[in-house]
Amino acid sequence: METSTTPTSKRGQSPKVLALIFVGAIVVTVTITALLINIFERKQEGHASFAPVVQIDETVVDPAVWGQNFPSQYEAFLRTAEFTESAHGGVMVPHDVEGDPRTEVPSSKLEEDPRLVDMWLGYPFAVDYRHARGHEYMILDQQFTLRNTEFNQPGTCLNCHASTPSMYTALGDGDRQAGFLAMGTISLDDAIELAEHPVSCIDCHDPETMALRITRPAFAAGIAELKALEGVEDYEVNRDATRQEMRSYVCAQCHVEYYFAGEDKVLEFPWEKGLDIDDIWDHYQDVGHVDWVHERTGAEMLKAQHPEFDIWAQGVHAKNGVSCVDCHMAYEREGAVKVTNHHITTPLADINASCGTCHTTGDGVLADRVTTIQDRFIESRDRSLDALVFLIGDIETAIAEGTPEEYIDLAREYQNKASFYIDYVYSENSYGFHAPDYIQRILSQALDAARLGQLALTGVPAEDLQPSVTTVNNLNASLRSQ
Repeated sequence: METSTTPTSKRGQSPKVLALIFVGAIVVTVTITALLINIFERKQEGHASFAPVVQIDETVVDPAVWGQNFPSQYEAFLRTAEFTESAHGGVMVPHDVEGDPRTEVPSSKLEEDPRLVDMWLGYPFAVDYRHARGHEYMILDQQFTLRNTEFNQPGTCLNCHASTPSMYTALGDGDRQAGFLAMGTISLDDAIELAEHPVSCIDCHDPETMALRITRPAFAAGIAELKALEGVEDYEVNRDATRQEMRSYVCAQCHVEYYFAGEDKVLEFPWEKGLDIDDIWDHYQDVGHVDWVHERTGAEMLKAQHPEFDIWAQGVHAKNGVSCVDCHMAYEREGAVKVTNHHITTPLADINASCGTCHTTGDGVLADRVTTIQDRFIESRDRSLDALVFLIGDIETAIAEGTPEEYIDLAREYQNKASFYIDYVYSENSYGFHAPDYIQRILSQALDAARLGQLALTGVPAEDLQPSVTTVNNLNASLRSQ
């Protein structure tokens, strides 16, 4: 019987197998070559040096001087004076106020959403609160906001609104820590007299090595507290942080939730128990911090700041090692070298350079995803804020009608919580994007606090307003994760 055979090579391999091996070898070779080229480029970038045109040390605050050595970075940094339009960032409007040098300012959030006035009534933010613009205007916009001209803010504000190392040195007679502690003992206007520039290169870079560094003592103390919770003792951020961590930490020196503690109004971060909003809320309850008393209800209130870092830390990007700089200061290619874009703006200004580095989806899918997240945030935020405004009105009515004081006091506590939780995400500038699920949880807690406040006014006691099944649900979730 005849047997059909397939022709084979001298080594007994079929031509098809040989072809596959050949193609595979080419693919492996190309991949290894590309990897080696990439490694070589990264090493070159790591060893890249610069020829200094001028000498820089701790006394050089003006970024224009640094720019002589780093012209590409400085050219981009100058663009922080530009107003970058975005879907929710407001617009620039004409401005003509005697004594105020600004001819235009960002539009008012209070005019866009009068509910903010109800939320903050009795606090300076109910008088003037505008959209943010670039770092170039950090001092000017803070100096001439009505929150300062009518209410006289403390110098502590300049911890984030100016370049601080030289200010700390001046205030502390050479002792920067002493200068930091003294910031709140003088007025903002007096502190501005010591300020040489808005945030500058020296605030984030070591002038000798150009390495990223932390210059704000409040962050150094706050991050040490967080690391201690993780079991890391004696944490010193400038010694122990990785370079990738520093690419977020330098931003977190200012873009955080904070408060002014004590009569000297020392800047502190409420991170003693953790970064979750419930931990922060518990910290404020423990220390008894109060920012103001609400004008309509008499409730003792907390004012949230701008917790971008705190919220980012709860999101998927942080958990996957993506830093603030990766998105807001995305790399640009100049020849064979990557340069960090110091424009410091919304990632949507160049979505390919920021998001596109990791996400290859095209055709507007990424931008649509951002829009969807932000639209959902705004809807949930507005429902929660409406509920808070109704609660404020109900408390005011209850006071007028002589409702028992213990009912009103309990409702005031819920007002404070609902207000702080809403304010926390309203003051955070990503419009829900940094941690969408976490922010939705915060808003649901705010909505619930407003509901409980209304029930408290009817006489329902505090013990009957506690969650009924939360402990069971948390236990089940814990068991599922094991």
